[in-house]
Amino acid sequence: MASKESRRVSDLGTLKAFGHPLRMKLYRALYIARQATASQLAEQVDEQVSLVSYHLRKLADHGLIEAADGPGRDGRERWWQPASKGLNFHDEDFRDAPEKAATRAAVGRISFDQHIEMYQRFLDAYQSWPAEWRTASNSAEYLARLTAEELSALSREVHELVDRYEEQGRAREEAGDTENRENVALHLYGFPFRT
Repeated sequence: MASKESRRVSDLGTLKAFGHPLRMKLYRALYIARQATASQLAEQVDEQVSLVSYHLRKLADHGLIEAADGPGRDGRERWWQPASKGLNFHDEDFRDAPEKAATRAAVGRISFDQHIEMYQRFLDAYQSWPAEWRTASNSAEYLARLTAEELSALSREVHELVDRYEEQGRAREEAGDTENRENVALHLYGFPFRT
């Protein structure tokens, strides 16, 4: 059974295991699917099943995903699920050594590149989405003068708000409300900068 709490990744080995581009895509796809087989995920990421199986085992070795009891199991194919509600990474866990800091930065760049790729695919297909989805989608930039404490508070509030909507959406979907429901990505970055 997957934990209903987010997992704080705080060790370098797990961070490195997660920091592979394909593993990040697989984790994301599995998070959305909730449960899936290597064959199902391979189709989504357009890779060979054997390669996907290998990377899923690496994620499982670090406790990021786990075996699941899937629907209609006949024992021929293994089902997987995320081991937690999500993952989070904190600077203070990786700042005490140059290799840790460099790995955390590299994983952040890979994640950012994948976010850009997702958004570009949306923009490329923008006109193919129904009008209500084009209206609902958004892109914004907010510029504020905050302290580090204020940014931390803002981040917590945003996470709580997104968690509430995600939980409501999943509960409604499990109750049968599946019509017009799509996967939605919300990427938010809060960081200091100087002009």
